[in-house]
Amino acid sequence: MKRPKLGKFSLVSLRDLLVASLPTILLVLAACVVAYIVVDPAPPRRVVLATGQENSAYEEFGRKYAALLAREGIKVELQRSLGSEDNLQRLIDGRADIAFVQSGSTSEAQAERRNLMSLGSLFTEPVWLFLRERGKGRKSDIHSLTQLKGLRINLGPEGTGVPRLFRQVLAVNGVEPGQLTVSSLENTPATVELLAGRIDGVVFSSAPEAPLIQMLLQTPGIRLFDFRQAEAYTRRLPFLTHVVLPRGIVDLGRDIPAQDFHLIAPTATLVARDDLHPALVDLFVKSATEIHGGAGWFQQQGQFPSPKYTEIPVSREAAKYYRDGPPFLQRYLSFWLANLFDRLWVVVVALAALVIPLSKIVPPLYVWRIRSRVYRWYGQLRAVEQTLEKEVEMSAPPERLDEVRTELLRRLDDIETRVNHISIPLSYADALYGLRSHINFVRQRVRAGIKAG
Repeated sequence: MKRPKLGKFSLVSLRDLLVASLPTILLVLAACVVAYIVVDPAPPRRVVLATGQENSAYEEFGRKYAALLAREGIKVELQRSLGSEDNLQRLIDGRADIAFVQSGSTSEAQAERRNLMSLGSLFTEPVWLFLRERGKGRKSDIHSLTQLKGLRINLGPEGTGVPRLFRQVLAVNGVEPGQLTVSSLENTPATVELLAGRIDGVVFSSAPEAPLIQMLLQTPGIRLFDFRQAEAYTRRLPFLTHVVLPRGIVDLGRDIPAQDFHLIAPTATLVARDDLHPALVDLFVKSATEIHGGAGWFQQQGQFPSPKYTEIPVSREAAKYYRDGPPFLQRYLSFWLANLFDRLWVVVVALAALVIPLSKIVPPLYVWRIRSRVYRWYGQLRAVEQTLEKEVEMSAPPERLDEVRTELLRRLDDIETRVNHISIPLSYADALYGLRSHINFVRQRVRAGIKAG
């Protein structure tokens, strides 16, 4: 005789436990997915960065940001623009997510009303006033902005922010823009006009890395204006700083420039809409540190990027990055993996909110499922008793009672056979043995042919 395997018996039925827990598990998983996607959504894989004009420093730096973020799986769409004021409008209209903006282009109150935030200042943008020499072999003798009266000066398109900035500079010198012949060409065509002699000067506000700045600094017949009163300008216009272009910084061998030049400079800031994903804020600040953190013509190592030098409120995430460095996980993991773990706290909250109360439902469901295997057979036993009871009450003839008893005994044998194949944990075996004894009890009643009651 084949002996039964004791391994099929256990204190707990894992299958029943899983089935009883399944609704709870599905509900918890659904809540976690909703919390993960809706409450704390993943950062977008595409972001629009408004840069500047063709051949501008903004455009050059925009390409560097795009290259760095591409390594992390973020596509940066570069959007060429006129400059700072145009970029501000693009942010306000929702056409760009983040942009380069020059300090002094707006105020703190206006930035808050327009839902803008700063990710920090990136570099100084000196005001470059390039003038054409007045005659062959003669250098420009212009040493004061009051001497620009009557000259043809290009300030650039209104959207660049340079016209607004330079008008403020002219105003503190007592010069009205109407006293100059002002044009509003973009940087590249304005440079062409200057080199062709059709205008007397161009005004840029840009980092020295801009290709046009590099070219004009080395072009014979073009001279950079020296803001000898630079320190006074910073007192009158607080968003400006005084920087010095050192002698020979462009080309030491050729001694270009041949003297120190004093310049006035606002700062370039990275401005974003306040709904930019916090993870992208960290990523942009990290990229800014890599791009702008070194020493330059007008800055010391580590001076930029910085939460200073900006009138736009710095975002909370950016301020924390400047204060504490990159988030802990981003120091050791890739951007997306670090972001995944960083967002898991939402899932933990969802689990805590659901698992504890739902865990009180699973045990009763499990007990009900196990005991229902036994209890459902009591309905069959009751049906057998009621059939016998009906025949007895109707005073059926003996032949009919014998026929009914035979049929009911067959049904009880079938029930007992099926009950013997019930798989039930050992901790609930008492209910199974109780059922078997009750089957035998009903069988005795049927054999006796007495009224069930």
